[in-house]
Amino acid sequence: MPDLYISWSDYHHKIELLAAQIYKSGWKFNQIVCLARGGLRVGDILSRIYKQPLAILATSSYSGSGKQERGKLIFSEHMTMTTEKLGSRILLVDDLVDSGVTLKETIPWLQTYSDFPIEEIRTAVLWYKACSVIKPDYYVDYLPDNPWIHQPFEPYELMNPAELVEKVSQPC
Repeated sequence: MPDLYISWSDYHHKIELLAAQIYKSGWKFNQIVCLARGGLRVGDILSRIYKQPLAILATSSYSGSGKQERGKLIFSEHMTMTTEKLGSRILLVDDLVDSGVTLKETIPWLQTYSDFPIEEIRTAVLWYKACSVIKPDYYVDYLPDNPWIHQPFEPYELMNPAELVEKVSQPC
C-alpha cells in the first residue's frame, strides 16, 4: 500500500472523530495519559474537550533516518502531570498503534507507576494498523495494509533552526 499523507485539517478532524466516538461510548474517565511525542497533540485536544487532567509519558522506539526504524522501547523515568496522583480511570492516547508494543507495554507500566489503584485503562488512537499486537478500545481508522503515515508535523523533523528562519523569511 502506498504511504498515507495527512494534512493538518485531516489530522484535527480525526481527533474530533475520536473524541466523539469516546463520548458516544458513554465511558467516563478522570485522567488522560498521552504518549509523547505522537500522542501529545491528541492528548492535549482531548484534555481540552473533556476538561480532564493530562499526564505526559515520554516513550521512544523509533530511530534512524526519517525515524522509521523500530528499536528498543524506552520509557521516561517519570511522568509529567499537574495532579497529585493519577486518576483511577485512565484514557491512554497516542496518535497510532503500529506494532502495538508501546501501547501494550505502557498499560502495566502505568499500573506499577501509580501508588493508587487504577480501576480501568482504555486506549485511544487515530490509526490502528493490522500488524498491531493490541487492538485499541477507540480508533478512527483501521489500516489493514500497514502504510507509513506521513503526519503534518513531519517536515519539522527534517528541518533545523537555520532552515526555519529562511522559510519564515520568504515572502508569502
